[in-house]
This record gives sequence, structure tokens and C-alpha cells, in this order.
Amino acid sequence: MLPSCRLLWGTKISELSLIQFTDKGLYCPAGDFYIDPWRGVNRAVITHAHSDHARWGSNAYLCHTLTKPILQLRLGVENTYETMGWGETVNMNGVAVSLHPAAHIIGSSMVRVAYRGEVWLVTGDYKLENDGISGSWQPVPCHTLITECTFGLPIYQWQPQENIFADIRQWVLQNMAAAKNSVLIAYSLGKAQRLLQAVAPLQIPIFVHGAIWNTHNALTEAGVQLPQVTRITADTPKDLLKKAIVIAPPGAEGTPWLKKLQPYSLGVCSGWMQVRGNARRRNADRGFVLSDHADWPALLEAVAATGAQKVFTTHGFTAAFSRYLNEKGIESEEVKTAYGTEETDNLEE
Repeated sequence: MLPSCRLLWGTKISELSLIQFTDKGLYCPAGDFYIDPWRGVNRAVITHAHSDHARWGSNAYLCHTLTKPILQLRLGVENTYETMGWGETVNMNGVAVSLHPAAHIIGSSMVRVAYRGEVWLVTGDYKLENDGISGSWQPVPCHTLITECTFGLPIYQWQPQENIFADIRQWVLQNMAAAKNSVLIAYSLGKAQRLLQAVAPLQIPIFVHGAIWNTHNALTEAGVQLPQVTRITADTPKDLLKKAIVIAPPGAEGTPWLKKLQPYSLGVCSGWMQVRGNARRRNADRGFVLSDHADWPALLEAVAATGAQKVFTTHGFTAAFSRYLNEKGIESEEVKTAYGTEETDNLEE
């Protein structure tokens, strides 16, 4: 069995490594750029717009075309943004950089870095199931893989999306029969847009929190086709909200904003709902196991599909997943990074 060890920030794998782990993030010395840095740098390549992967302070950002409007919303419009589509390649000091669908959220990408015959792949966050709006994940062959493992334990195994969507629709109909609003808790970027696909077929008015409205507007103005929603404001008549569907971010839980929606039934949408008791601890009436991350079987499938000879695990159950890979003969090490706090929602109404 190969040993599993932990690399800390600032540890250089090798002076010849194509990507190094530094105190600012994942650095490519040959190309002189960082991938998802957690401090300001000169040039940053961004996998997706969640706050743990896209930070303020860099001089220039390179991202997928559909990630740009969210970066502008969250980091400001005055920054320098360069965009590219999936499968396109740019040359940075002789290093070939391309983006490929990560299927995590709209615009999310894996970053392929190739130099002198060596290929590394940085996944950011990803899932293998095609959710209908985030692109279709496809394997990208590489020598070295840097992967998340947010749900890197065998207990985490997801049901097909349509099964979960059917459960959500049935729950909404039951709430309507009981004269209750259906409040779904979901991240404003990613999960909220997926949920619109789940509830839109019911043809029931959909209302959203201001944080979700801001993201929705940025995406639709960029050309993304999403179901119609209405923003809840202080002036929204309560009569309009009767038996409605409401989507709100996690930060709205337990706030006066949520209380004014009574009577309601609360449903939390998260991969963490796989663990019994999590819904109860969040005072939810229902927990829907809906995740934007790869589950255990998908993580293993992704590693195998890339053909990687070496795997670095960056956030999640890094030790357990890395140890398992080593036991299966795939060299793996865990790395301490600043990733993992997926999103900080703006609770402005």
C-alpha cells in the first residue's frame, strides 16, 4: 500500500511540478497563473463563481463565458475579465490551458493544464450527472488529477435527479392541499436554478429571496433560459404568497424574512440530508438529498475515467478518499486548501 500524507499550504510538490500548492493557491510556475486563488494574484483562472473558488483582489480573471456575469455581480464589474468556451485553448507562456464542463453549476469548468507533454486537470467542484443546465461532464485524460471529495465517503450515493424532483413536486402538492407555502432552502447560485426545473412543471407561482433574484437576473441577462420567478419584497401582498413556492438561501433560515411566509412547510435541499438527523437539526419538515457535487461512486468513476496516475484531494473527506485510492493502487495525497465553504449568500432583500 502506498502511504497517504498531507501537504500544507506553501509545500512545493517538486520544483519541476506543473502545478504547485502555495499559500495563495494552486500555482502554475511555467504559465505564471493561479487556479482559484484564495488571495489576490496577477492572473487567476477561475473554475466557477462560488465564493470559496472566486475571490476578490486579482488583477485579471479568466473564466467560462457564463461565469463572467456572476463574477461581475459578486466581485464587481470593473475587474478585468477574459472569457472562453469549453474546449477552447489559450496559451500562457507556452502552457496550454483549456476549460471543460464540470457540471457543478452553470458555467462551472475543470481546468486542463498541458506543458511539454505533461497534463494536469483541476476539477474545482463537479458532478457527473447531467442536471440539464450546467453542462455535461466528460472525462479529460490527464497524468495528475486535483479533485474535490466533498462527499468522499461510501455513505454518500445519490438518487437520480428526476426521482428527487418528483419527490419535491409531490411534497409541494401536499403542502398546497394543507394550505401551506412550500419553502425550499437552496444556495442562490447552483441549487436554486436546478430547483426551478423541478417545480416549474407544476405551473404554480415561484417567488424568490433577493439573493436568488440577483443571481437569476445576472444569468438571464447573459442569455440563460430559466423559468420566470418573482422577487419577494416588503411590499409583496401576502395574498399573492398563499400556497406559493418560495426558494430562499440557507442564510434566510430562522430570520424574520422567513417567518412572514407562515404558514409554510420547510424543505432543505442538500447532499448533507443523506445523513439521518440533519434535517431535524435544521428544523426542516423535509430534507431532499440534492447535491451539486459528485457522490462516492461518481468520484471513483471520475478518477478512473481520467486515467490519472497521481491524485491530489483538496477539500471534503480528503483523508478517507485519498487512503482508499492508495489502497487500490492509485497514488494519492491530500492537500490543505481554502476551499469548502461553498457560498456566502447576500441576504439583502
